[in-house]
Amino acid sequence: MAKKSKRKRKLRKGRIVMAVIIVAAIVIMSCLVVKRINQNSEAKKVKNLAEIKIPDWIDSQIIDVDGASRNGYKLKGIKDIVVHYVGNPGTTAQQNHDFYAGDQSNVSSHFVVGLDGEIIQCIPINEWSAASNWRNNDTISIEVCHPDETGKFKKKTYSSLVKLVAWLENVCDIDESHVIRHYDITKKECPRYFVQHEDKWKTFKKNVEKYRLAHY
Repeated sequence: MAKKSKRKRKLRKGRIVMAVIIVAAIVIMSCLVVKRINQNSEAKKVKNLAEIKIPDWIDSQIIDVDGASRNGYKLKGIKDIVVHYVGNPGTTAQQNHDFYAGDQSNVSSHFVVGLDGEIIQCIPINEWSAASNWRNNDTISIEVCHPDETGKFKKKTYSSLVKLVAWLENVCDIDESHVIRHYDITKKECPRYFVQHEDKWKTFKKNVEKYRLAHY
């Protein structure tokens, strides 16, 4: 009887061990499948971004790959849209674009919104820009021109920024919860007016939402 009980205990123990191994294998396989699905989803999204037709209200002036302002690295996915201000009062979108394209620059953004509401694209939307520090690999960056040191945007600039962000949300399949400031990454006072006036930043995001829901 003792031998039979011992044998039963061994069998029971073996079954438990086998069950644990099976469960662990299922969990590991499930994690791998989910990871693969997420990777495929991100890859598909980026591939689609590469195929997106830029609307005619955006002036596409892609700068050359130079290893500095444009390194040519492909984005692995789009998590956020980052709003900046140029920090150089009175400069135009074209001037900022031309600076990025010059030999002295190691910075850039995907888009620059100008003082009269013009929008220039500098970097393909499926590539890294050089604007958002360690978040360059998963963000779209927008630099915005401003007339003075306050960093407050002109009405035409503001309207174009709302339109651009709403369009990017649509093509990137994200919403206003993924629209952030450079400040939210590094605590740098950028864009200055929206950092100093938190209520205006919240209003801006609401305006983007209204535009997105009305047009997309």
